[in-house]
Amino acid sequence: MQITMSPYYGTPDFSPLDAAARPALDPVSVADLLRNAFVYPPYSIYEGVRLVTFGFCPHDDMHAAPRFRFKFRNAGETPEEPRVEQDWLAQYHRRLCQAVERSCSGMLSPWLLQSGGKDSTTLAIALADARPDATCITYLGGREEDEVDSAAQVARTLGLRHEALVCDPGRAYDRYLALLPRMPLLTADFALLSYVDLGTEIAARGGDGVVDGLGADSYFGTPMSARQHLLSWLARGLRLPAAAAELPLVRDSFRLCYLLSTLQMNPIERVFPGSRFSDGEVDALFGRDIARQSRQRLQLFAQEIGTATSDWEWRDMSTSIAGSAGAFAKGLYVAQALGLGAAYPLCDHALREWIHREVPRYQKVDPDTGLNKLLIRRHIASRFDELPYVERKGSFRFDLRGLAAQRYDHVRDYAERARDYLPGAAAWLDRHRGRLGNKYHASKFYLLAIVLPWLDAQAAGASAHGSARAA
Repeated sequence: MQITMSPYYGTPDFSPLDAAARPALDPVSVADLLRNAFVYPPYSIYEGVRLVTFGFCPHDDMHAAPRFRFKFRNAGETPEEPRVEQDWLAQYHRRLCQAVERSCSGMLSPWLLQSGGKDSTTLAIALADARPDATCITYLGGREEDEVDSAAQVARTLGLRHEALVCDPGRAYDRYLALLPRMPLLTADFALLSYVDLGTEIAARGGDGVVDGLGADSYFGTPMSARQHLLSWLARGLRLPAAAAELPLVRDSFRLCYLLSTLQMNPIERVFPGSRFSDGEVDALFGRDIARQSRQRLQLFAQEIGTATSDWEWRDMSTSIAGSAGAFAKGLYVAQALGLGAAYPLCDHALREWIHREVPRYQKVDPDTGLNKLLIRRHIASRFDELPYVERKGSFRFDLRGLAAQRYDHVRDYAERARDYLPGAAAWLDRHRGRLGNKYHASKFYLLAIVLPWLDAQAAGASAHGSARAA
């Protein structure tokens, strides 16, 4: 089975999964989730089910000869000079409005996920013209940031309705468990539970579609910061003993744990967001050597990434892997489960090709300051004074520590039932129960909280199938 799954390619069709009995879980894909929070494409959580994400060709056989080719080479760098000088801002606004109209054409009540970043703000401006019936919703996910007031001001100024949802991690997790039987596939993206919470709320309030601002990074270009350069240099692929993160001065420090985690990753996997299980921890969770097979899947991308002509193109290529299989996947899977439409206007073919191929460099990235998406920043500035959340991007943060505090026993029960599959999960939870106030350990708890119910559901399904056959 092969499913084309990327907003860059259009709306995915998950119906083949509904028409057949669900196949067995792929254990290496489960290891992918624990190591990187997503399944390496073209693989999926299921054996025998392959996904065509952006960078792969829908006409290729993902089982036999998948080839990854990054579609936006030299993003942010070319063309140097415009073929025809024009009013780039007016052109951008017109084309963005058209992209909104096309992507939301089947929605009667679209809701914009207004995260507080540049992309959701530029979309709000276009929605005010193209779909003034849209509602904006902002998620208050944790202690790190609070852009609700600013987002409400944006919506109010544009004449759009605005709602807010405060994260309750226990409620979000319960909604995830309720939705799980209807989700076509699995990712463990660190905003998955935020998305589940928001999507369930939108459906309950009468919305029939979600508008998401993902998609522009790959073709606008994203210069590497000094911090990203440092993390890339520190990623050495070392294999350190698990006890290193449990030393007295380390175990309660997020920064020191994150540093040890970075030392154990390779540079590409360090680009992927969040704190995840090390290879040694994954092998301990499974009770066997399996992390190596997950890491080997990265080789499919190595040749193309190795041809990058700049640091930022290297980073764009690397982040596109996680973007396709994590960031986009969470929205597509949740929307499918809730029966909602999913619109990604910034992935629109006409808009993205125009920006990538025709918009000049000085409208995309300032190589001296590192500012990117200059045209989007100008679009926002045409309607608003400089706003704080344009500088500090929101990202649907989720209260990881709150989840551990509220649902530890629940997840521990799942671990007990999954001993045949992940014999080391219960022991890891027992050992780290007192350390989940550290976001580093809480992030790993989150990954287990996402994965273990799938293992339980798979075991229950196999048992029911066996009973039916016996009868």
